[in-house]
Amino acid sequence: MNPGPSLHILTRKDLHSLELTPQEAITLVEDGYLAYASGASRNPAKLMVPMPDPARDAVAYSMLGYDGSLEQAAFKTSYRQGGTSAEKYYTTITLYDDTTGLPFAFMDCHRVGATRTPASTALIARSCARPGARSALMVGTGAQGIRTLPYLLTALPELERLRLFGTHPDGLRDSVAALKERFPEREVELVDDVEAAARESDIVVAASGRAAHPKIRLGWLPPGGLLISVASKGVQEGTLAEADYTVATSGAQVEVTGRRMAGPDGVFRIDAELPEILAGRLPGRRGDEDRVFAFSSGMIITDIPVAHALAARAIAAGRGREVALWT
Repeated sequence: MNPGPSLHILTRKDLHSLELTPQEAITLVEDGYLAYASGASRNPAKLMVPMPDPARDAVAYSMLGYDGSLEQAAFKTSYRQGGTSAEKYYTTITLYDDTTGLPFAFMDCHRVGATRTPASTALIARSCARPGARSALMVGTGAQGIRTLPYLLTALPELERLRLFGTHPDGLRDSVAALKERFPEREVELVDDVEAAARESDIVVAASGRAAHPKIRLGWLPPGGLLISVASKGVQEGTLAEADYTVATSGAQVEVTGRRMAGPDGVFRIDAELPEILAGRLPGRRGDEDRVFAFSSGMIITDIPVAHALAARAIAAGRGREVALWT
C-alpha cells in the first residue's frame, strides 16, 4: 500500500541554532529577486485582514508564491496581536516541490523573516545609497532588525560610522552581539536622539514597531540620504510624496501594507521596484543629492530560498519530524 506523501515539520527550536552567513543570505535573496525580475517566479500581492475587535489590535496576513529558480511553491501565513511585542506574533511557511508535486516542509517562519529582511535591506542600501555613503543609523531592535548592521556592512564594507537606537535592552544586546560576531573589530554607537542621528546619517533604516521616538521624516536626512522603511510604524505618514525618488520591493504590496505612506492625494508614486534595479533595468536613484525613500515589504519569493536553505540544513541534521498527513 502506498503510504502517501509526508511532510517535514520544523519547529522554532529545530531552526534556532541554524544560521546563514550574511553573504549567503544576501545572495539567496538577490537570486530570488532576480528570478522574479526575469519572469520565472510569481508573487501576487499579500492578503491582509485586520481583525474586527479593535481591543485586540490584531491582523492576519497570507502570501502565496513560486520561486522559479528553486521550482518551489510556498504558502506563508502570519498572525499578530498587538504591535509592541513579538510575543503574540505567529508565522509559518509551507514549501512544495513543483518538480515532483510533493510537499517539502512546514516550518516556523520567524528565523526566515529575520534573515531575508536584513538581506533585502542590505540590497536596497547597496543599490540606492549615494556614492560614497559612510554612515548608517539603525532604528529598531526587534527580530526584523537585529541582524541589519552586519548585513549592511557585508553589502557596504566602506561604511565607517554605525549607530543604533532601540528601547528594548535585550534587543540592543542582541543587535550589538550580531555585529560583533561577524565584525569583531567594529563598534556601534548607541544613540538616544533619533532626529539628531538621522541628520548625520547617509542611510537610515527604520524597523521600529509602535515607535518610541518621533516619527522619522525624510527631510531630517542630509541631501543624498536614503531612508529605508521595513514596513515600519516609525516613519512619517506621506513620505512617498516627499521623496525625490521612491523605491519599493513591490509596488503592489505598498498599497496593501503601506497605505499611510501615500501623499495627501492618496497616490502611491513608486519610481522603481527593487527587482528591476537589481536586474539593471532601472536606477537606484537619479542623482547624488536626491533624498530616496525605499519601502521594504516582505515578498514570498525571498522567503522561499531562505526557508528552503534552512529546511535543507535542518533535515540533513536529522531535526524535525516527518508526518504522513495524507496517508
